[in-house]
Amino acid sequence: MGGLYSEYLNSSKVREHYNYTKETLDTQETPARQVASAFIVLLCCAIVVENLLVLVAVARNSKLHSAMYLFLGNLAASDLLAGVAFVANTLLSGPVTLGLTPVQWFAREGSAFITLSASVFSLLAIAIERQVAIAKVKVYGGDKSCRMGLLIGASWLISLVLGGLPILGWNCLGQLEACSTVLPLYAKPYVLCVVTIFSVILLAIVALYVRIYCVVRASHDDVALLKTVTIVLGVFIACWLPAFSILLVDYSCPVRACPVLYKAHYFFAFATLNSLLNPVIYTWRSRDLRREVLRPLRCWQRGPGGARRGRGAPDHRLLPLRSNSSLERGTHMPTSPTYLEGNTVV
Repeated sequence: MGGLYSEYLNSSKVREHYNYTKETLDTQETPARQVASAFIVLLCCAIVVENLLVLVAVARNSKLHSAMYLFLGNLAASDLLAGVAFVANTLLSGPVTLGLTPVQWFAREGSAFITLSASVFSLLAIAIERQVAIAKVKVYGGDKSCRMGLLIGASWLISLVLGGLPILGWNCLGQLEACSTVLPLYAKPYVLCVVTIFSVILLAIVALYVRIYCVVRASHDDVALLKTVTIVLGVFIACWLPAFSILLVDYSCPVRACPVLYKAHYFFAFATLNSLLNPVIYTWRSRDLRREVLRPLRCWQRGPGGARRGRGAPDHRLLPLRSNSSLERGTHMPTSPTYLEGNTVV
């Protein structure tokens, strides 16, 4: 074991593994690559800004402190960190890759796996909370905060462990024949394990939502709510399915036998769109969240001294945030707390 960890600072190891798994090593920084890298960095900056606005909106507005909005904030936090991780990954890719030590390479790739894991487990936490809300059919008591904290804490703890397994020793240093082509320092069994876990979790989430739909299909508000979380889940699957597929091909394909694996970065770039689209879905489906996220823009439109506002834009600061949810009316419907409560679902 000591011999394995002694290789973590060996700067020649990364080059050795890339030479073994790749047909060619393109180390030239061409103008096309520079433009692509700049575009990806700008895209990731947009991801960070969007999700930061969602987090600030949830933190500032006490009406958005319900369980599902806090889980939504947790998902936004994982998307924000995914944007940061992908920026680091982009800046440390290309010619820079071959100058990294194994421990730096593990940190680069592990951060992306951790944020992906956090997103998957956040989706699972939302599904579990929805199922619990339906099953209890009553207003939550004092155990709500405890359960929320446990679910969010557990999702991040498991994500850290899962993403940190390679740096802890589950890698292919010293075993070149066991290496992934897409991720040349990761062992193929580890990659298969991660993809399998994520796939099983996503199937479990789909099963939970089907069960929830069977219970709430008679309620118009709940069906609207279910549509929102289904859109979030569907976008995640649509964005990440190509990347998961390429990793499965990687596991089954002998070294240098599948040229498509050398284009895997396009699949992962497409998957990053999920973190860009999620905040759009939140603000589109929630009127209250949309008001809160757009509030800085309205303040800017009012101009100096607050003398004017954008054309036709009402001053929403003067409008109370209302909810017509059955929970706030005192009735005991199986919708409390709603993911996007009451009249906030558009």
